[in-house]
Amino acid sequence: VQLQASGGGLVQAGGSLRLSCAASGGTLSNIMGWFRQAPGKGREFVAAIGWSADFTRYGESVKGRFTISRDNANNTVYLQMNSLKPEDTAVYYCAGRGTRITVITTSPSQYTYWGQGTQVTVSS
Repeated sequence: VQLQASGGGLVQAGGSLRLSCAASGGTLSNIMGWFRQAPGKGREFVAAIGWSADFTRYGESVKGRFTISRDNANNTVYLQMNSLKPEDTAVYYCAGRGTRITVITTSPSQYTYWGQGTQVTVSS
């Protein structure tokens, strides 16, 4: 499965962006997540979602501002980002856990499939 993230860009603080992650060569994993990595920092968990979208989990720094969703019919996962802050600036990656795994985890090492990343820059 290949994952392709898109939708990043430059936005002013307080603005919004919507990231997309499209899967090809297979279907989305049961558990899909978004991570981000700022320069000089480790990969940080942002959000994850289960297959039927009844389970979601968010990193503390984005709770109440970001929303993860998915469209299984179109093999796409989304990350709606509102009230963006300069500290949200990072490369954002989508990722999927192994095909049969149904447990959400925040550890990037537990995700098997990764997209190439899309840059989000929030200016103050």
